[in-house]
Amino acid sequence: MSSPDSYSARLRTVVGGLRGGGRGWTLLAIAGGWFFVLGLRFVVPALLPAIREDFVVSDTAAGAAITLLWVTYAAMQFPAGALVDRAGERTLLATSAVAGAVTMGVYALSPTFAVFLVATGAYGLASGLYGPPRGTALTRIYTEQDGAAFGTVLAAGSVGAALLPAAATYATGAVGWRGALGLTAPAFLLAGVALYRSVPEQSAASAVESGGTEGGAAGDDSDADTRTDGGAASLRARTAAVRRAVSSRKVALAVLGATLMLFVFQGLTAFFTTYLVTAKGLTEATAGVLFGVLFLSGAVFQSVGGVLADRYGHGRVLAVVAFVGVLPLVALPYTGGTLGLGLVAAFLGMRLSVGPISNAYIVSLLPPGVRGTAWGAVRTAFFMVGAFGSTAVGAMADYDLFTEAFLLLAALTALAGVIYLFLPARNLGSEGPGAEADASD
Repeated sequence: MSSPDSYSARLRTVVGGLRGGGRGWTLLAIAGGWFFVLGLRFVVPALLPAIREDFVVSDTAAGAAITLLWVTYAAMQFPAGALVDRAGERTLLATSAVAGAVTMGVYALSPTFAVFLVATGAYGLASGLYGPPRGTALTRIYTEQDGAAFGTVLAAGSVGAALLPAAATYATGAVGWRGALGLTAPAFLLAGVALYRSVPEQSAASAVESGGTEGGAAGDDSDADTRTDGGAASLRARTAAVRRAVSSRKVALAVLGATLMLFVFQGLTAFFTTYLVTAKGLTEATAGVLFGVLFLSGAVFQSVGGVLADRYGHGRVLAVVAFVGVLPLVALPYTGGTLGLGLVAAFLGMRLSVGPISNAYIVSLLPPGVRGTAWGAVRTAFFMVGAFGSTAVGAMADYDLFTEAFLLLAALTALAGVIYLFLPARNLGSEGPGAEADASD
C-alpha cells in the first residue's frame, strides 16, 4: 500500500507537470473559459421552472428547448473541428467566448418563447465552437498528462455548472431570469481576452499545407491543373484518414459508451430541478442548491478521474463509474428529504468523470494531421444523439412517468458499463498520442 508521502509526491509531480514550461496560464485560461461556457449551458435547465412560468409551456416543449441547445452544440462540433486544422485553437476559443457574451444579451432581451429559442440555438452554436479546440489544445500541450489536464479543465466546467445555476436561481428573485443571464456577458468577454492572450499558437495549418504537398500540389506552382488535382487527391486522402480514424474498434466502442452516458446525462440534468420542485416538493432555491451539489461532486470526481485512468486504464475506470452510476438513478425516485436527495445528487455527480477520461482516450488515438476534424466529427455524433435525452424525459414527464424515466436512464447507464468492459487499452507506445491511429494510415 502506498504511503501518504508517496501520494503527496505523486500529486506534486502531476501539478508540476501541468504548470511546467509556462503552461499553467494556458491551462487556467482554458479552464476559466470552460467554467463559463459549460456553466451557462446548465443555467437554462436550472431556470426552467421560472422560464416555464413566464412563457407557459409544457414539459415536452421545455425539454425540446434543451434538446435544441445540445443539437446546435453538436452541429457545431464538426465544423469547429475542421476549423481547428485551419484557423487554430486560440482564435476559435476566444471567438466562442465572445459569441457567448452576445447570446447572453439576446437572452436578456427575449420577449417571447420564440426569441428564447433563437437565443438557445445561438448559444448552442457559440458554445459548440469551444469543445474541439479545447480538446486538441490540451492533447497538443500535455502529451504525457492529458488525462490530468482534461480532468482539471472539465472539473472547472463542473464547478461552473454547480455555482452559476445556483447563483442565477438566486439572482432571478431580484432581476428575473433574463437579468440573471444578461449579467454573465461581461465575464464571457473577459474570458475571451484571457484565452486569446494565453493560448499559444499552433501549427495545425502547416499540416493542411503538407497534405497538399503530399498530394502533389506544390510540384509546379504555375500549373493550375496540377494544383487542382493535387488538392482533390489531398481532400480524398484526408477524408479517408478521418473515416479510418473514427471507425477503429477502440474509438467506436468509446464513442458508443460516451453516447449512452451523454443521453442519460442530458435527460437527468434537464429535469433534475424541475423534478425536485414538482415531485419532491422542494423550493426552487433548494433544488438549485442540490443541482449545484451534483456538479460540485462531479468536479471532485473529474479532478481525480483522469489521473486514475492514466494509472489504472481508461476502460477499467469508465466501467466502474458507469456501474456505480446506476445506483443513484435507481434510488432517486424512492428517496425523500433534503439530506437524502443531497446524497443522491452527490453520487450522481460521479458520472461527470466520464468526460475527461473518454475525451483523453479518444483524442489521443486520432492522427495529429486530422485530429481536429476527426474529433469534431466524433463529438457531433455523440452530442447529436445524446441531445434527445432531455426530450425523451420531458415527454415521459408529461405522462407522469418520471420514475420510469429514471429507471430507463439507469438501464442505459448499465449498458454503457458493459461496453466499457470491452474497451481495449490505448497502447500508444513511444510515439506518443495519435501514433496508433497514424499507423493505420
